[in-house]
Amino acid sequence: MSAIKVALAGNPNTGKSTLFNTLTGLKQHTGNWPGKTVIRAEGSFEHKGEEYVLVDLPGTYSLFSNSADEEVARDYIVFEQPDATIVVLDATSLERNLNLAFQVLEMTDRVIVCINLIDEADKKGIVIDEKKLAAKLGVPVVKMSARNKIGIDLLLNTLDHLVKEKINPSPYRMTYSEEIERKISQIEAQITGLFGAELPSRWIALRLLDGDDALVAKLKEYIDKKKDGVTANELPISANS
Repeated sequence: MSAIKVALAGNPNTGKSTLFNTLTGLKQHTGNWPGKTVIRAEGSFEHKGEEYVLVDLPGTYSLFSNSADEEVARDYIVFEQPDATIVVLDATSLERNLNLAFQVLEMTDRVIVCINLIDEADKKGIVIDEKKLAAKLGVPVVKMSARNKIGIDLLLNTLDHLVKEKINPSPYRMTYSEEIERKISQIEAQITGLFGAELPSRWIALRLLDGDDALVAKLKEYIDKKKDGVTANELPISANS
C-alpha cells in the first residue's frame, strides 16, 4: 500500500515548519521543485500503522499566481491531489490567516485547519472556540502548540479519521453576485466536462474568470499529460468561452 500524501500549507511564521519537523524528525529531505528555485521539503512519519509522506509547501499569504511560491503551493494541492491538506494558522492572527484557509477550502474537501501557537494566544487572552469554528468552516479544526508538542496526538488522530473517511467534511465556499455565479456555473460545466471530478472545477472557474494565465498554462500541460483525446483548445480561457 502506498504512503498517504499530506500537504502542509500556511502563511509564513505560523509555525508550519516547526510542525513539519516535529512530525517527521530526521526522516526528511529537501531539494527543489521541478523547474523552480523554490525549496521542496518532504518527510515521512507513521501513525496507527500507516505511513505518511508530508510535503511542507512554501509559506504564502495567498494561492494565486503572484509568485513562484504561490504557484508551487497551489499546483501541488490542485494537481497532485494529496490525501489531506493541513492548513496551519497563527492563533494570534486568526482573521488574517483565514484568507489562505478559505482559498484551500475552494480547492479540496480534505482539509484540517490547525490553529497553532495556542500558547501565545492564551498569554494574550485570546480565546478560540474551535468547535464553533469547525462548524462554520465545515472541516475539522485542531488547536495546538507545535513547539511544545501540545495537540499533536489530536491532530494525528484527526488526520487518521479524515483519510479513512470517518469524517465527512463539507467545506465553506464563498458565494458571489448572481452574475458571477452564473459565469462560474457556465465555466464549471465545461471544466467538469473535460476533467470530471479529477480537479476542483469551481475553483478553476473562479481563477479563469480572474484571468489567471499561469493556471491556463498549467491546465494545458495537465491535459497534454493526462487526457488522451482531449485537446487544449477545448479549455475555456475566459468568461465568454
